[in-house]
Parts: sequence; structure tokens; C-alpha cells
Amino acid sequence: MALRNLVSQLEEAILSLLLVGMTFLVFAEVVARFGFNAGIHWAQEATLLMAGWFVLFGASYGVKVGAHIGVDVFVRMLPAKIHRAVTLLGVALCIGYCMLFLAGSWVYITKMKMIGIEMEDIPMPKWVSSTILLIGFGLLVIRFLQLGWKVFKGEAEGFHFADEAEESMEIARELKAAEEKEARS
Repeated sequence: MALRNLVSQLEEAILSLLLVGMTFLVFAEVVARFGFNAGIHWAQEATLLMAGWFVLFGASYGVKVGAHIGVDVFVRMLPAKIHRAVTLLGVALCIGYCMLFLAGSWVYITKMKMIGIEMEDIPMPKWVSSTILLIGFGLLVIRFLQLGWKVFKGEAEGFHFADEAEESMEIARELKAAEEKEARS
């Protein structure tokens, strides 16, 4: 359990650092450009790179915590056994999709390494910055395997998407309750 908490904290720290780094870099670039009529020549490339890392790394974290948005109203109406089978099929399709991207990423990265192309503004081989493709899709495969195992064992019912409609209704109920309380006082 301690290892699981450590991994979660590490994931959150990496995502936080990427987000803070992007924000700081964009702010510094804007100040440099408009305040001093100068720029940071590598800022755009670094920001795009960090955004790519944030998205691909964050996708697996989103699967882990159920933060992805999905429409599963129809699937929720199915009987329990069919619901489980459809969920496992969905997980299998997600794993297959990620495996295709993993294979394509491997081919792309090995070709970039073989060719020896560097990034445009940052003195780093392009293949190094592209390793997030392998890391991100590898983590997604692991997350989907974990989810599939939980569904198979009956510990989870489905993908546990973020339910924006339910969240919106909860906010509306809270606002209505607050208004009624205020009207009574």
C-alpha cells in the first residue's frame, strides 16, 4: 500500500511540475516579449514539449482516478453480466488501441534515433523528447490492465467516468438549498 501511495504522489508531483513549469515559462516569455521586447527563443518548443508530456502522462493518471469524461448511460442500463462483458470489451479495445500506438511510437523513436535529428531550439536529440510516447501509452496499457482486472474480479463496475451531468445536478441542488436557507433567514 505504501508503494501505491508513493507512485500516486510521484505521478501527481510530475503532473504538477509540468503544469507549473508550462505556466511559468509562458509567463516569463510574455514578460520578456512585451516588457523587454526580447524573447526566450526555446520557450515555445519547451512549452509544447511539456504540454505533450502533460497530456500523455496525465491520460494514464486520468484512467487511474476516473477523471475521463464518457457517455455510458446506455451501458449502465444493461444487466450486470452484460455490463461487465461490455466493459471488458471496452477495456480490451482500449488496450489494443494503446498497443498500436506503442508499436508505432517504437518505430518512430527508433527512426529518430537512427537519423539523429535534434530538436529545433533545444540542443537535445528528438528521440529523447519523444520517449513520452512510449511512457504514456505504456502507462495507459498498465492502467487499462488494472481496470480490466478489477472489473473481472467484480471490484469495479466500469470505467468510472466523471459524470458531468450528475455533478451539475449536485451543484444545482446545493445552490437551491442555499437559496432556500437564505430565504428562510
